[in-house]
Amino acid sequence: MAAALLTRIRPGCSLGTSCARLRAPRELQKPRPIRWQSSAAAKQPRRKPYSVEIRGQTYKTNLEWFNVPRNVLEATSRRLHLQRDHPICITRQIIESHFPPPTYRHYNEYNPVVSTVQNFDSLGFPPNHPGRALTDTYYIDDKTLLRTHTSAHQAETFRANGSDGYLISADVYRRDEIDRSHYPVFHQMEGARSWDRTKVPGGDVAAAVTRDIEAIPSHGITVEDPNPPFHAERNPLQPCHSAAEAEAIGIHLKRSLEKMVVDVFSRTKAAALRDGATLPDEPLRMRWVEAYFPFTSPSWELEVYYAGDWLEVLGCGVVQQSLYNNAGVPSQLGWAFGLGIERIAMLLFKIPDIRLFWSRDERFLSQFAGVSDSPDALRRFVPFSKYPPCPKDVSFWLPTSSSPAGGNPKGGIHVNDVMEVVRSAAGDVVEDVRLVDEFAHPKTGRRSMSFRIVYRSLERTLTSPQANKLHERVRQALVANLDVELR
Repeated sequence: MAAALLTRIRPGCSLGTSCARLRAPRELQKPRPIRWQSSAAAKQPRRKPYSVEIRGQTYKTNLEWFNVPRNVLEATSRRLHLQRDHPICITRQIIESHFPPPTYRHYNEYNPVVSTVQNFDSLGFPPNHPGRALTDTYYIDDKTLLRTHTSAHQAETFRANGSDGYLISADVYRRDEIDRSHYPVFHQMEGARSWDRTKVPGGDVAAAVTRDIEAIPSHGITVEDPNPPFHAERNPLQPCHSAAEAEAIGIHLKRSLEKMVVDVFSRTKAAALRDGATLPDEPLRMRWVEAYFPFTSPSWELEVYYAGDWLEVLGCGVVQQSLYNNAGVPSQLGWAFGLGIERIAMLLFKIPDIRLFWSRDERFLSQFAGVSDSPDALRRFVPFSKYPPCPKDVSFWLPTSSSPAGGNPKGGIHVNDVMEVVRSAAGDVVEDVRLVDEFAHPKTGRRSMSFRIVYRSLERTLTSPQANKLHERVRQALVANLDVELR
């Protein structure tokens, strides 16, 4: 649930702050799935559904819904959050250390294939929610998909009731734009802490939470928090919670997360100083701001002043009681948070491009050897080279039945369709893709789109002929998969 909280939100997003961008709602649709045939074969009738294997399990697909490209299928086996001495794994370990067993149980092995019930229905996503669209989500069939947030496992974790708290870390999957901070596979962590009215002394949750607050170590940092514990209009108290309960739970939540964030940014600063960086000698600045998430109330975001700007680190709040009720544990209440592991790791290790996390290059991986066992020896990434970019443009006419906004429920072209084709055709050599122009012919009304694609390898210099070959492959893939006409 916590991860889906941050949906403020971008449809299908979560408390994980790596997906905090907002996107205008659009009509639920079924765009044409990506096909892997040549241009000629693409004009043949679609093949019947076939099977794919993900983590040792076979799933039958439905090509009317199946839209998972091969590079994403291959990524399901990587599990970077469990790969020792990898920055994603190290970041997970550091955060987990602040939420230790037995109070918190850590779940890191959940399968990425989930049902629409798990990913959407159990969290209250309405049937026409744009996060369900094939333009945003990778489907295997109409009822099975690759999870878009760790919250897909929230109901079963609450229902299992294995501990007072939990952390879930996992790879999640979204069709998205292409740039240095977005990748179709990334990692989220969500956590929750609950108290049971039937188990605390006298049923007094507020008193029990207050006692637990006293056990949280002080971090010694002054945190800006000018807002009241709740506000009738901006950040309301849930009717089923007393003011004392909500206030105590909010304090416990904030103190728990502040302690973790102070540690993360202290490690960031220490690593920078070891590298000889000159930093101002001033304490860390943090602030709480009111927020809105559909699955918590009241809700907040924690921001840190970093590199001259306020940076959103995580989202959190008091869990909506309906989620506990639906999970079969109505006597419980508590808090939840969610964050994007890549965002934290990029700060910790000063990693400038999200594609690097997926590199198998030993020049990258060897820099973090031994850090899983000695996180205090954390060191920042040292670029092994800076290769020049190769920007190229592509323009095309859309099919007459298509809309660039993807608004045609029968299968229009969405920007994310273009992103998927480009990444599938050229791989991780693509650094950035931007829609730079849209044009409607004044007489025919026919629409055109123009994209700028930046090719840059993280491991070698791309020659002009190599970039041209990649770009031509992309152009032909756009024609084959989206039925566009190149200009």
